[in-house]
Amino acid sequence: MSQQKKFTNLSKINYKRLLFFSVAVLLSGCVSLGKGVTQAFLEKHAENDTRVCEIWGTGFAGIAPYLHKDNGKMKVLMVHGVGNHLPGYGTEFSEKLAKELDLPVMSKQHKNIALTDPLDKNKKLGNLRINRFLDSTKTKELLFYELTWSEITAKQKEVLAYDNSGEYSFRRAKINDLMKKFSNDTGPDPIIYLGESKNDILTAFVQSFCWMTTGDWEQLPQEGNSSCMLTTLAPLETIAHDHYAFVAHSLGSRITIDGLQLIAEKLGSPKQKNAATQQSLAAALKTKHIPIYMMSNQLPMLQLGRTLPQMNGKTAEFCQQSGAHYSERMLAKTSIIAFSDPNDLLSYGIPDRFAEKYLDSRLCVEVTNININVATVFDVFGLGEVANPLEAHIGYDTDDRVIALIAKGVGNENTAEIVKKRCRWIETID
Repeated sequence: MSQQKKFTNLSKINYKRLLFFSVAVLLSGCVSLGKGVTQAFLEKHAENDTRVCEIWGTGFAGIAPYLHKDNGKMKVLMVHGVGNHLPGYGTEFSEKLAKELDLPVMSKQHKNIALTDPLDKNKKLGNLRINRFLDSTKTKELLFYELTWSEITAKQKEVLAYDNSGEYSFRRAKINDLMKKFSNDTGPDPIIYLGESKNDILTAFVQSFCWMTTGDWEQLPQEGNSSCMLTTLAPLETIAHDHYAFVAHSLGSRITIDGLQLIAEKLGSPKQKNAATQQSLAAALKTKHIPIYMMSNQLPMLQLGRTLPQMNGKTAEFCQQSGAHYSERMLAKTSIIAFSDPNDLLSYGIPDRFAEKYLDSRLCVEVTNININVATVFDVFGLGEVANPLEAHIGYDTDDRVIALIAKGVGNENTAEIVKKRCRWIETID
């Protein structure tokens, strides 16, 4: 081989190595090499934020219109998804939400209820943390409930603890080791949920819902192990006047839907004890319109292998006043607002007719899909577009547009400016 060919081949190899190294530097965020170019590149994208935000569905009001205390309390329950969570995981979200709602006053101490099963007081079902936010005049109030159910699955996940130990982890490349530990923490939860722990997790949700419908801030216990019974609820007039919403992430969305369906079955059963009280509660809930804000929605994937709900395909019969079973509905309406980043590998939009076939008709579900990039999409110097799938999965609850949509909705006079400027709303009609 001639010297010229050797030089040319060597140059090609070196060029490829240089190109690979440059991309690696950019993607790894290395600050010691190429800092100026990378920083300028990121700043350019930050200034020209063109991340997608597209909304398909009917307009919705958000939380803001229901904050005046004279019209009942606004209560929000947050339910986390896969992975280990500790009480307080929703703090950044709740504080950003309070800021968007102009609620600068917060209680000095939050309340913590160690959840237990009413039928087995020795069973530990996680933690319910409650915080209180008010405006400066104390005329607006938000009670924020945060359910942490990780305690239920943590024991079973210890089966994989050996794989995170040094005996095994040091054999992996660093990045692969981080990914494996993340997989060991998050992957088992959907599997465990399909097993015996499902009942405990749903009981934790039902207990949280029970506490949310029970009284005001002053009436909630400060801390300790407690269980809530439907027969000891606050006056039903209070339930009728209060307003409720759920915020759920990934598996938490499935838990919320399953929990509401379980409540529907319990309230609809004539064999329950204290039937008169439960009938009164059922009557109060039939007037409620409850939104569920689903981040990284996974309902389609988590429907796989499941049986259909007891009541499905009968929305018109349960939800229209002229329907044959209108008096048997659980809620007046359940609005599902599903946030999905297309670069989130674990998130799915909700297709047409999904709710009709796979969700309990007694919930009277209405779906709004929001296609939103919570992770930034980069064009890496013409080599192709890339977005961090992990950021795309966990970035919803800190995204300003998501916060603004939950706080003030879309298609109404209170819609936040960031939503008007950065989101496109496509109203859908029958």
